[in-house]
Parts: sequence; structure tokens; C-alpha cells
Amino acid sequence: MESIANWVAVAATILGASITAANLGSRVTGAGFIVFTVGSLAWIGFGHLSGQPSLVWTNIVLTLLNLFGVWRWLGRKARIEEGGKAAQEASADSPGETLFPVSLLGRASLVGEDGAPLGTLVDAMAGCEGGRLRYLVVGSGGLGGVGERFHRVDWNGVRVEGEQVVSPLTPASFDKLEPLSRDDWPAR
Repeated sequence: MESIANWVAVAATILGASITAANLGSRVTGAGFIVFTVGSLAWIGFGHLSGQPSLVWTNIVLTLLNLFGVWRWLGRKARIEEGGKAAQEASADSPGETLFPVSLLGRASLVGEDGAPLGTLVDAMAGCEGGRLRYLVVGSGGLGGVGERFHRVDWNGVRVEGEQVVSPLTPASFDKLEPLSRDDWPAR
């Protein structure tokens, strides 16, 4: 029994860490915290069976933190995303400009007019007084952030379609954009 608890704990901890590190949206991240909770409960069982009270107490605290993560990502954050999506859908059927949740600008894919992938949005810069979006910061290349390049894409000519942001740029013109320094983005 001790060996089973140990392997369940190891597997759940590794899987939970992988899922939450991927940050693929509130539901997936919340599922990662559920897996983490299974792992911390298995560590409690293993710690109890193997006579390691420090492991038990550490994982009691981690279980509480993991349950907080479940609430935050599957409860609170998921409701916020659903509210934004509902407003976006309702605004499409209403007179005036269609809305989109600004949180999309930190996770959406940037694609060209033909649907060719250009990169992933990591941030956006907007004016403080008028709130007008000025430019997007788009990451491309690399693996897991290592070797990733950031580029500035002007907001002019860009539009939001569902969960994607569409740019008039082609992959060739996107690749010609001057890379941004990671810690020194343009003021204008």
C-alpha cells in the first residue's frame, strides 16, 4: 500500500505541475489543481504509512492551497471568463460595436488574414487617458519561452474574431518586424 501511495503521489504531482504550468485557460489550470490535490492527498497517505509527520503536515497545507487553486481557477476565474464571453456574444447581436474581453489579449493566437499562425499574444499596451489600444506584444518561436522573440504589432488594422486576433500581416511580413527587447518596450 505504501508503494502505491508513493507512485500515485509522484505521478499526480508531476502531471499536476505540467498541467498548471501550461496555463491553457482557467478550466485546464483548475483541472491541474485537482490533480495536484490528488497528489497531496497521496503524499499524506504515504507520509502516514511511512512514519513521516513532516511530509504529512506539509501536504495538509498543500492540500488546502490546492483547493484554493481549484476554487480560484474553476470557480472565480471561470465565471469571469464566462461573463466576458457572454458579453461578447450578446454584443454581436446588439447595435454598435462588438465587444471582446481584454483578457483575451494576453492569451489569444495572432493569425494572418488567411488564418496562418503568426504568434501568441502576451500583452497589449493602451493609453491611460483614452484607453485606446496602441499595440500588441506577440511572442513567436522558441520552446516554452526559451528562444521566444517578442514583436510589436500595431493595433490599427487588427480585429478580434472569437478567440483569435486577426492581423493584415503575412508570415513573411511578421518575420520582418524588429524584435522587442524583453524589458524595454516602446513608449509610442
